[in-house]
Amino acid sequence: MLVRALRKAGDTSGISAARARSTVCRVASVERPVTAVRLNIANDVTELIGNTPMVYLSKVVGPSVAKIAAKLELMEPCCSVKDRIGNSMIKEAEKDGLITPGKTILVEPTSGNTGIGLAFIAAAKGYKLVLTMPASICWSHPSHEGAVAKAEEIMVSFPSADCVGTGGTITGVGRYLKERNPNVKIIAVEPSESAVLSGGKPGAHKIQGIGAGFVPTVLDASVIDEIIPISSDESISMAKRMAVEEGLLVGISSGAATAAAVMVASRPENAGKLVVVLLPSFGERYLSSVLFQDIREEAEKMTFTP
Repeated sequence: MLVRALRKAGDTSGISAARARSTVCRVASVERPVTAVRLNIANDVTELIGNTPMVYLSKVVGPSVAKIAAKLELMEPCCSVKDRIGNSMIKEAEKDGLITPGKTILVEPTSGNTGIGLAFIAAAKGYKLVLTMPASICWSHPSHEGAVAKAEEIMVSFPSADCVGTGGTITGVGRYLKERNPNVKIIAVEPSESAVLSGGKPGAHKIQGIGAGFVPTVLDASVIDEIIPISSDESISMAKRMAVEEGLLVGISSGAATAAAVMVASRPENAGKLVVVLLPSFGERYLSSVLFQDIREEAEKMTFTP
């Protein structure tokens, strides 16, 4: 109406001003700058090793006065802390000029996770790998002498072979942490039925991955502040509780380590401190072990109801 009135009056400048005032908004086309999105994609599987997460335990801790945090090595590419060891040993051997991809045959006496860790690293880097292990894995009577002897035999037969050998998780972790904080306490766990590190005799036990019945020559005992023996039954019970109560499917040795961590966290002198427990491997790897024996037996007795 205002525009019509101004047009009749011949005031065209007023029309322009009126139109400007009556404009509420204008839509303009704006081009947004294109930004590059960086995808976190590893070049090969070895770059995925490490940087595993940690989580506080809250259900299995009991009357603890210290917090317990679990280091989840079960979340490595091949589900165990031995992924780190396999990668580190091969990298160091390459650095020292001892091995060459496509030429060197790697040899390792093993009974489990170390061999698995070495296998996928060797595949990624182009090595042939020979693993030796006992003909019958019986964890109630652990024995690795035959596997070691066979590895030594292969070393003699193949001049291009190189025996890798495990450096020990607690030795490497202990040295690294104590270099950065001498006040850190490193606590070892072993089967109470085979407490060799504590000065006892080797014996039958059910904790896979620890308690081989001898003290390895590579073990640096100087980094260990305390050794806690844990029974097989206690280890199995805690491993089951970790799955049911914390939602963490772990192996028997993880159950042993957690049981020891709960003991340490309950000591009055550790009030307000942080106890870190290393969970070495994923429980799915032990489905055929004593850890899941009762569940297997229950499943075998189940009948189909149409």
